[in-house]
Amino acid sequence: MPQIDYFLSTISPFTYLAGTRLEAIAAKHGATVTYKPVDIGAVFARTGGTALKDRHDSRKEYRLQDIARQATKAGMKINLQPMFWPANAAPSSYAIIAAQAAKAKGAEGDLGGFVHSILSACWAGERDISSDEVIRDLLTKAGFEPDLADKGMLLGAETYANNLEEAVSRGVFGSPFYLVDNGQRFWGQDRLDDLDLHLAGKL
Repeated sequence: MPQIDYFLSTISPFTYLAGTRLEAIAAKHGATVTYKPVDIGAVFARTGGTALKDRHDSRKEYRLQDIARQATKAGMKINLQPMFWPANAAPSSYAIIAAQAAKAKGAEGDLGGFVHSILSACWAGERDISSDEVIRDLLTKAGFEPDLADKGMLLGAETYANNLEEAVSRGVFGSPFYLVDNGQRFWGQDRLDDLDLHLAGKL
């Protein structure tokens, strides 16, 4: 059974635009997914990336055009200038880590749906994903206990830091980033088709 380690930032527009396609691909091929939220700013700083604020205007302009095009292709609503962005990604990341740990212990809840709901809240819902109230609401709607992140804060903080070190050591430099257990790496929501073909043995 293939294993996919999914490194993601909860404030990344391209991660939002991936939708729930990864989950569909994993189900199709009987693969398991481990969600690994990371501090994308720290990833950029340690892997040669450039923070958005430091990029040339031409790169910033192209990014916005590309996001709009990709959203249209995917049929997804997006706000190119979200009201609550950039938000502190740590609280939502801790919540994902806590929800994943709860699932491992047999809890109910839609983990993939919860992850996407966070991204959607930021990029399409004009909600502050650093807010405890928003996170509790999204946890509840995904079938988890609303105070899950509060109870798992220490685990979240430790795992979030460890995810960063693991990401850098394994060649991750952006979000979304998908690592298959055979060593193949796929960067970007526009490489999900390639991941699908790879898992099918065609690429």
